[in-house]
Amino acid sequence: MLTFVGLGLYDERSITVEGRDAVRDADRVFAEFYTSKLLGATVEDLEAYHDADIEVRDRAGVEQDPEAVLRAGEEGDAVFLTAGDTMISTTHVDLRLRAEERGVATRVVHAPTAESAASGLTGLQNYRFGKATTLPFEYAHGADGVPASVTDAVDGNRGRGLHTLVYLDIKARNDEYMTADHAADLLADDYGDLLAVVVARAGSPDPLVTADRLSELAKRDFGDPLHLLVIPGDLHHVEADALRELAGAPSELVAVE
Repeated sequence: MLTFVGLGLYDERSITVEGRDAVRDADRVFAEFYTSKLLGATVEDLEAYHDADIEVRDRAGVEQDPEAVLRAGEEGDAVFLTAGDTMISTTHVDLRLRAEERGVATRVVHAPTAESAASGLTGLQNYRFGKATTLPFEYAHGADGVPASVTDAVDGNRGRGLHTLVYLDIKARNDEYMTADHAADLLADDYGDLLAVVVARAGSPDPLVTADRLSELAKRDFGDPLHLLVIPGDLHHVEADALRELAGAPSELVAVE
């Protein structure tokens, strides 16, 4: 069997009990940290916590040459680890399908992820979120300004009154993480007066949630990563109250008609 296990949001303790048991019972344990990684734990921390050797695979070793992972699932019980939830905002469904095609049974052990944390920490209702988008570093998309994929998502969601979750680019291999102030500065050219919410270090002992105009958020320092942004759509009165009380949003920006 090949079991996909999410590690959760922050450190070695963020995993679920079910996930922890799967790791401890596995014959081999693999992991990737190129899509994201735990900022509160190293691989060595994970190995010590789970009393297991973890074989870290790079992107090529997962997407182009997954033979070692698939063979381990054929020969015994293998576990594949990622930060967050292993099937949210990753390409690992492809690996799961390859395993199934070879007759390897698979299962998924879910974990907390940025998507659920964004709703839980801000007080914005999860079913009122529209299409999510990722804001890349300027050099990563090779063009000036914000990519159309981002503005199209924001504009489309706002047109329907929905919230937009904006993931911020991560280059985990180089320990490079886009900060919320940098993201706000990029978006402020098009949306400077719009209300946005910064969520920083979700799942850690000191998460930060703060809301203001994008032009104002661009001037602040939100501390250590990981960061993400939410651009709210139409607000229910409970959501407006939550942004005022939990995120310090200026009252004039969260008025409900």
